[in-house]
Amino acid sequence: MRISNGKEKSFASIIIRIASLAVALSIAVMIVTTALITGFKSEISSKIFGFWGHLHINAANVYQNLLEIDPIEDNQDFYPVLKNMQGIKAVQVYAIQPGIVKGKNDLDGIFLKGIGSDFNWQFFKTYLQEGDIISFPKEEASNQIIISKQTASRLSLKTGDNFRLFFVKNGTMLKRNFKISGIYKTGLEEYDSKFALVDIRKVQQLQGWEDNQIGGYEVFIDDISKIDHWAEVIYSNVLPPDLNVQSIRDKLPEIFEWLSLQDINEVVILSLMIVVAIINMVTALLILMLERTRMIGILKSLGSSNWSIRRIFMFYAGIIASKGMFWGNIIGVSICLLQKYGHFIKLSEENYYLNEAPILINFSHILFLNLGTILVIVLFLILPTWLITRISPVRTLRMD
Repeated sequence: MRISNGKEKSFASIIIRIASLAVALSIAVMIVTTALITGFKSEISSKIFGFWGHLHINAANVYQNLLEIDPIEDNQDFYPVLKNMQGIKAVQVYAIQPGIVKGKNDLDGIFLKGIGSDFNWQFFKTYLQEGDIISFPKEEASNQIIISKQTASRLSLKTGDNFRLFFVKNGTMLKRNFKISGIYKTGLEEYDSKFALVDIRKVQQLQGWEDNQIGGYEVFIDDISKIDHWAEVIYSNVLPPDLNVQSIRDKLPEIFEWLSLQDINEVVILSLMIVVAIINMVTALLILMLERTRMIGILKSLGSSNWSIRRIFMFYAGIIASKGMFWGNIIGVSICLLQKYGHFIKLSEENYYLNEAPILINFSHILFLNLGTILVIVLFLILPTWLITRISPVRTLRMD
């Protein structure tokens, strides 16, 4: 402690400051990287799950495809049981119908997602930029539709406009009129360029289904980490043999594979930052030992063991690293808070699905980063202190 609190000016003091600064920058970068990647994965996942649910219940022959159409009955015996299960947030019906939309200047393909009165508007309203949600009259199917901002811009349409959708059924072209009640934008290219929301009864009419037939159920759960567990529970204990359940990860594997690649980026960045911190700390420790060679010789001549002297320098290096980590935590958390509430880092929504860098601060992650970093640094510092065993007290005192 006396050595670490010494105020003498020397070349070693400059190296100590550089090493402490390197540790601070490494910790700050690791905290920001973890918060960014965790926030990025959370935001993208919440958009996907919010739009499609966590699990899909469909006919047993429909497999890993959002657009396969094979109706099932909606008055299933398991429906009330599933809705009341603890851990199940919501269950809602849906159906898909492909078609062609004709705007003022262009034609475009589109998929109608039929929804019912049980649809989770609370989530969707956060992405509704213009207009209002669809109303569901009891007497007949609503002719209202919600399209994406991308589709509206491409076809020069706005809220309140009427336009026709064209469908092919049994070789015959069908026409249906719709009125735009709202315009949404999720930022997910796969959805915004293809999907629109309509009353599910419109899809039933276009498909020629009965009033009690739907495309399937979307199931929302409370804990995303248990999505595979719930898929197994529902399939084994709830569903009849003619139905199957799949997670949205199975139906949209390309997006989730892309998200999993971010874990590799995180590991690479964290590893590089730890290496930078270790190299600087090892360099500082070697210079400290060389500068205090005479002290090491005196301690040895007084009977101190090699390991007791090595512990002194490892403790000293630990203090230097701790100071750097302290300031690194302040810098890293401050940057995260500035981005979280200031939104100064912008992203290209076409490439990243988000218009700004998302931040999700998890203090357990920060604690793990700090504990892991100090542990790795101290372990690596054992090796350079081996130099102490090569120092002869006779030679150092004679040189003095």
